[in-house]
Amino acid sequence: MKNRWLSPIIYLICSLVGVVSLLYPFVLPQFNATGQPGQQRSADMPLMLTLLLGLALLVLVYEVQGQAMSTKIIALLGVLVAINAALRFFDVAIPIPGGFSPIFFLIILTGYVYGARFGFLMGVMTLVVSAILTGGVGPWLPSQMFTAGWVGMSAALLRPSMRNLSLEGRSGEVWILAGFSAVWGILFGIIMNLWTWPFIAGPADQYWSQGIGMLETFQRYATYYLATSLVWDIARAAGNFLLIFGFGVPALRALRRFQRRFTFTYSQPPAPVVPENLPG
Repeated sequence: MKNRWLSPIIYLICSLVGVVSLLYPFVLPQFNATGQPGQQRSADMPLMLTLLLGLALLVLVYEVQGQAMSTKIIALLGVLVAINAALRFFDVAIPIPGGFSPIFFLIILTGYVYGARFGFLMGVMTLVVSAILTGGVGPWLPSQMFTAGWVGMSAALLRPSMRNLSLEGRSGEVWILAGFSAVWGILFGIIMNLWTWPFIAGPADQYWSQGIGMLETFQRYATYYLATSLVWDIARAAGNFLLIFGFGVPALRALRRFQRRFTFTYSQPPAPVVPENLPG
């Protein structure tokens, strides 16, 4: 029982660390708002990145040792992370409107097919590997890794509903996944803005200040988000939707084919029965 709960506890700790790293400025506001939030957050980055990568490594070791994931599935994770990290070159090499990025396509579909644990690791590892490849390492990286992990983890929540509605393998499955990816296109921006918002100084009706109530905090943040980020995130939402709607069917088919192969268990045929007291 203890071993069975250890893995979920590690994932829960990862998520709690992410929540704390995003929200602590609102609880312990020991800073002065400036126009350069990266300077304020730069001190967090080494600790958060080391902690997150350490927990991810611990998860991988535990999953293999506990056989919650086979070594083949871990190898598949590495291949998919490499492919997804390479896709992020499109963000750098090709001008793409707004916040659209192709990396969420595989993060969502793998989390949906292979489960919450796989999806979380897919999101976390994709962001760190792609950041190294594209030179996108900065104080914002841990928050991006946490949020991308939540994207992949939450995709697994759709599976019970899909099965109950008998939508697996049907067109409705892709429609729901595409809509889910569009919602996360907006949510990703809403969450990531929390990384900078409490550190920015500006108009009183759009920026946070120490001592305001929770309701006013939400109102100011909504005003800030609508004014600065909504259009940018709509492009991400539309891109996510179109990618899954256009390529979701063949991608799901391929992922499920790998799943069947990697979870296949060889069953040895029973030994032949040797009759006793054969006539001489």
